[in-house]
Amino acid sequence: MRSIKLIVTCFASALFCTASAQESAPPRILFIGNSFTFAQGSAVRYFHPESVTDLNGSNQGGMPALFKAFATQAGLAYDVSLETQPGSGLEFHLENRRDKIARPWDLVVMHGQSTLDFAQPGNPAKLVRTARDMAELLLASNANARFYLLSTWARADQTYAADGAWAGKPIAAMTNDVRQAYDQAAANTPNLNAVIPVGEAWLRAMQTGIADPNPYDGIAFDQLNLWTYDHYHASAPGSYLEALVVFGTITHHDPRSLGTQECAGFELGLSAKQITALQEVAAAQLLESGLIQPSSETTTSDSPTQPCP
Repeated sequence: MRSIKLIVTCFASALFCTASAQESAPPRILFIGNSFTFAQGSAVRYFHPESVTDLNGSNQGGMPALFKAFATQAGLAYDVSLETQPGSGLEFHLENRRDKIARPWDLVVMHGQSTLDFAQPGNPAKLVRTARDMAELLLASNANARFYLLSTWARADQTYAADGAWAGKPIAAMTNDVRQAYDQAAANTPNLNAVIPVGEAWLRAMQTGIADPNPYDGIAFDQLNLWTYDHYHASAPGSYLEALVVFGTITHHDPRSLGTQECAGFELGLSAKQITALQEVAAAQLLESGLIQPSSETTTSDSPTQPCP
């Protein structure tokens, strides 16, 4: 009789331990995108690739690894994966990567091609359709999955170059057109949590003098260039700002809480002044968008910054 009770007790304990392990498992988050996700053209591309899972085996960290670094410093655990393809929209992943992405993710961050449609720049129809199709595909693996659409930044090469799709228009025009497209997609995407206002944060950085709005006429003294050398992809500061906005949107933590000694910024060669400025502009955009609550969370330290764990 005693042995039966012992077996029952052990079995119950095993069930409890299994349930506890499942309850404590970190949220599984997948980033689906292209070179705007893996950070073509900057050091961010290979930033701590060991901290995330690249489903294509390309050994890239990219912006998802920055998000992971921020979350870890904030005491938050996430199981982070990315699935990317350069020069593609969501249709590519739907047509070619279903076997890699059709898994039970808890959270999914996704974005389309930077001009919305290669054949018809500015046309939101393809993004609207493919965002919905992607959500429906992934909901088949986890009916509780939640989605975020990342509204991307305006491209200097599409605005200031004579052959650009937004040539002759202010840099804000592409930002606003892209955001309107993502809002349309959001209205048709099931289980949507939010649109992540990355493009608007970039624009705010330019409008407030933190970043130079036109790399074609040189970079003003003491301003950042958010684009890399091709005036298209993000520089390290550009990806850093992107990741701060993603971090704040998903976790609801004020990016300023990471502080001036934040480790990823240190590793990317940003000064404390630049880190603070980018955190401030990210927080301002998130507050205006209603994605975080007003907070006085800021940390400063005179101690040397340590590399990211």
